Amino acid sequence: MASVLVVMGDEIARYGFPAGHPFGVDRHAAFARQFEARSLGARVAIAPPRLADCAELLLFHTAGYVNFVHERSSTGQGSLDGGDTPAFRGVYEASAAVVGATLVALRAIMDGAARRAFVPIAGLHHAARDRAAGFCVFNDIGVAIEVLRQEHGLARIAYIDIDAHHGDGVYYAFEDDPAVIFADVHEDGSTLYPGTGGASEIGKGAAAGTKLNVPLPAGADDLAFAGIWPGVLAFVEAARPEFIILQCGADSVAGDPITHLGFSPMVHGRVALDLCQLADRLGHGRVLALGGGGYNRDNLAAAWNNVVEALAA
Repeated sequence: MASVLVVMGDEIARYGFPAGHPFGVDRHAAFARQFEARSLGARVAIAPPRLADCAELLLFHTAGYVNFVHERSSTGQGSLDGGDTPAFRGVYEASAAVVGATLVALRAIMDGAARRAFVPIAGLHHAARDRAAGFCVFNDIGVAIEVLRQEHGLARIAYIDIDAHHGDGVYYAFEDDPAVIFADVHEDGSTLYPGTGGASEIGKGAAAGTKLNVPLPAGADDLAFAGIWPGVLAFVEAARPEFIILQCGADSVAGDPITHLGFSPMVHGRVALDLCQLADRLGHGRVLALGGGGYNRDNLAAAWNNVVEALAA
């Protein structure tokens, strides 16, 4: 059994937006160059993405929304949301490939073909069940959670997010669902999109107390992260999750052009390593890491490859 699987390839490299958009199609290549420079291909297995089919997308998204994306994809005209997420020809296929790549990784873990996995262009945490948002068309995380519950019968799934932006598309989709243990460290919504994720947002109804939001002030650095991370890790461990999903957005690293946190890429490696050790303590070892945001190409290359090294440690 391969210890770590990395799902990468042209299908997900095409997910990106034109005309100088921060989420450009060069992000995959930036990751791949450093992946090769560190010779990580010798330490992990590599698999190509595939397109998720419509039935898989409908596990999370509404039929009306999936059809809307398909229609806009054929013309390439207009926006998929208020303006952050423009349509382009083939956006449906590129977005379905992101979901498919995440499911390739998930199924490899659940089938025992790999213990951990990483997908660079994935973790599209803003998309809601019925709409696009914040550069995110289909929410591969939401689909993955539904697959783990519906197909594999898991009752406790942990989602940890260290992207600078709050993972609102995941949080609100599962806000009242106690099966999803949610822990999100992000820049305070008073200074950054989407403006959500206050510390008082802890879940609703039967899920109250299963969600943890940790907003940090602009400029928060590794020392600030070190002060809050042990509590986040303890929160996740207390829930004894059967599967761990990490959204490791690199826009929390200092120098990102659209965010204001000050982490170093070492934070991403530490988080991945700690979650792997937690998964091993829990007896299953299952960690799926997804690239998420990050718009400084050097930062994302460093942070994401630190995650791969930690998964393979």
